[in-house]
Order: sequence, then C-alpha cells, then structure tokens
Amino acid sequence: MSFVTAADGAQIFYKDWGAGRPVVLSHGWPLNADSWEAQMLFLAENGFRVVAHDRRGHGRSSQTWHGNEMDTYADDLAALIQTLDLRDVTLVGFSTGGGEVARYVGRHGTGRVRQIALVAAVPPYLLRTEDNPGGVPVDVFDAIRLGSLADRAQLYRDLADGPFFGGNRPGADPSQGMRDAFWRQGMQAGHRNAYECVAAFSATDFRPDLDAFDVPTLVVHGDDDQVVPFEVGGKASAARIKDAVLKVYPGAPHGITDTHKEQLNADLLEFLRS
Repeated sequence: MSFVTAADGAQIFYKDWGAGRPVVLSHGWPLNADSWEAQMLFLAENGFRVVAHDRRGHGRSSQTWHGNEMDTYADDLAALIQTLDLRDVTLVGFSTGGGEVARYVGRHGTGRVRQIALVAAVPPYLLRTEDNPGGVPVDVFDAIRLGSLADRAQLYRDLADGPFFGGNRPGADPSQGMRDAFWRQGMQAGHRNAYECVAAFSATDFRPDLDAFDVPTLVVHGDDDQVVPFEVGGKASAARIKDAVLKVYPGAPHGITDTHKEQLNADLLEFLRS
C-alpha cells in the first residue's frame, strides 16, 4: 500500500490511478478513499491521474489521537500534493472533504491548483450561529456525537439506511450493497477520530477560505440533501465564490457520489475538459 508521511509522522494512505493531469479527491465523513471508486475509475479511464487519500483517522491512515481538525486535514492534503509533486491539480471535495479542500486553499493557496469542485460540501459554514442564522442547529450534531458514543455501529447503519442516500424518502431504494459499503468504511475509522471530525465538519467557518478561491470552481449539490442542506451548503458556497458554476440535482440526496454517479461523473469530466 502507498503512504505519505504528514508533518507529525502520521501515515496517510492514498490510491493513485491512471495517468495524465492530476485530480485529487477528498472524501466525506466517516468514509475513506473507497467512497470515490466510481469517480476514480471513470476519470482514470478518461485520461486523468486520479489520487484519493484516507483522511487521518479514517480507513488505512494512522489513527492519531490529535490533529482531528481542519487545519491538520488541510496540511495532510498539502503533504500528499507536495510529496507526489502534483501540479495543475483539480481538487474535488465531497461533504467534509469539501471543507478540507477549502481549508487547503485558505492555508496553502492555489499555486498548484487549476480547478476546484465542491460536491455536496459542508462549506461555507454548517453550524447555526448568531452570524450564520440559516445554519443547522448544534442539537443535530450533538445527537450524532451521542449516537456515536452510545452505539456508533448502529448510528452508521441508521445514516446509511436513511438520510445519507435518501432511503427515507418515498420511492427511494438505495441498494443494500451501497449501504453496507458506507457502514464498512465508517467502522474502519478510529472511534475518537470520527467523533472529533463531527466538530471539524460542522463547526469550522470556511467563509474566509472560500474568499481566497481564485480558480474556476464547480459546485454540485442535491436539493433534497438532508445532511448538508442545499441552502446552507451548495447554494451559499456558489453565491460566495466568484464566478462559481452551480449545478443542482433535483431531488438528489447527500450521497450523490453513489446515487447519481453517472451524472456526477459526466459533470466532472465536462468541467475537467473545460
């Protein structure tokens, strides 16, 4: 297996498929690089070098006690890009990975970046606060934390069966395999790492990071996303990022990397070739 070493010695696992201009994919919570397989295979077959890593504490990467927050995640992403000497990169972030990509830009700039795509991503700011009244109440995230402490295996099962893939909507029928893959990846994450990541994705303010975007940006979001509501996530990000292109998937849930993979793959390829 392939690893890069982060500044604190953590080992960050990555997959590196295909050849061509690089695309780097950052995954959601509590998943790992396996969640990108549909996009990795498709883009690599269409002439791109596609790299996806397991965030620290997730998948096959080190389960560090500290560093489970966005600054360190972004620095780990920078270590990956620098170690592989990737340039002219398209960064693609799904959900929590969108926050990781945004914070990377805020901390490391766009000197190696050609394009950015945010997919059902948590920026600009998920948590409801006095200066972000449209955000999601903290009670929602507290319930996730309590569920994680009480029985995280069941929490991940409930998320996979319900809001993540929209299985709680009339007529929706996400496959058992899709739901099982979510559960398997979640259980590979370290308990503390996944627990602390809830605060990282929900309570980090990415608005200053988005203001630093100065490359072409695609924002993709389902308008029935029950995890990162469209109004809070994609719509707000597209409005904040200069000249961003917004693509809305009508009726789509949060997990569009699986439920709408053909549509997403086509949109990403069109963006990459633009």
